[in-house]
Amino acid sequence: MAKLVSKVYGDALFETAMESGRMDVFYEEAQGLIRIFDDNPQMTVLLNHPRISKEEKTAVMHQIFSGKVQEEMTSFLKLVVEKERQDEIVPILRYFIGQVREYKKIGTVNVTSAAALSAKQKETLEKKLLATTSYKKFEMSYQVDTGLIGGMVIRIGDRVVDSSIRTRLYQLKKELSALQLSQDIG
Repeated sequence: MAKLVSKVYGDALFETAMESGRMDVFYEEAQGLIRIFDDNPQMTVLLNHPRISKEEKTAVMHQIFSGKVQEEMTSFLKLVVEKERQDEIVPILRYFIGQVREYKKIGTVNVTSAAALSAKQKETLEKKLLATTSYKKFEMSYQVDTGLIGGMVIRIGDRVVDSSIRTRLYQLKKELSALQLSQDIG
């Protein structure tokens, strides 16, 4: 049910962004709103408090966001609260962001490497990924995990490319165990 709510409202927000010609502005605002809700869990508590009326909740949304985000975005947030879907604000915004990324062919890449990558290595990696995928742009994030020993793990959406030494050693261990097991049986 929650996924359906996110889709219905997220698609409506996407259409509004398309029609207004301000896709990039709405995209940035949606990212900012997610950070605000994530950083201020008391907002969600307030919006879900049973003793606070819908009118008061929408007034709070107006007071907080009016003049700080697009008028359509403020109206959208108020509508979500009026329809008593305030629990779904962040999932709706995440869905919307996903739709924009898909529309603009923006991929999200998480790179975990055994050591920090230099600016040149990051640039080379991004160029290779752009050349081998249908994306036009990437939002890259980098982490270091010394437990990988060497190499890297690249995640693009639900695809994973794992070229880490840790994984190669694990696969080698499995192969050697299987070989040992087959020799013991034979």
